Amino acid sequence: MTDKVRADARTALFDVLSDTGTGMLGVKNADPHMQPMTHHADRDTAELWFITSSDTDLVRAMGRGAEAHYCLTKGDGTFYACLSGRFEPSVDTARLDDVWTAAAAAWFDAGRDGFDVRLLRLALRDAAIWTATDSAVTFGLEIARARFDADKKPDLGARRIVTFADA
Repeated sequence: MTDKVRADARTALFDVLSDTGTGMLGVKNADPHMQPMTHHADRDTAELWFITSSDTDLVRAMGRGAEAHYCLTKGDGTFYACLSGRFEPSVDTARLDDVWTAAAAAWFDAGRDGFDVRLLRLALRDAAIWTATDSAVTFGLEIARARFDADKKPDLGARRIVTFADA
C-alpha cells in the first residue's frame, strides 16, 4: 500500500469519525459485549476521547489501562471500521473542557466537576477499514458477474489497514 493510499484511508477514517459521533467500545479480554459510546476524535494525535461515569463496566474493566476496540459504521453501510489501541483513564482537565457537551452534562447531576465523571483516552494503534459500493446497480452487476464466472469474485469495495506511528 502506498503512502498516499494510507493517508487517504486515514483521512477517510477521521472524516467518518467526525460525521458519525458514536460507535461500540469494548475492553479486550473483558465483558464480551461492546457498549455504545460517543467519541471525540483528535485527528492530530490519533486519539479518541470518551466521557463516562466511574461506575461503568468500561471503567472497571480497563483499570489503569488496557487494550480496547472501537467499531463504527457509516449510516449508509458504505464504511466500516474497527480501531484498536491503548485505553486508559485521563485526568486532563483541559481535554475534558474541550470535549464536554450538553449531552454529556445530561448524564451527571453534579456537572463536569462531579466526582463520578471519568475521561477516557483511546490512543489508536491501528484500524481496519472496509468500504463498500454505495450503488445497488454496481452491487447487482458484480454479484451477477461472479455467478457466471467461477474465477471472478465480486468487487464490492476495499479493505485497508491504517497504522498510527505514534501509538
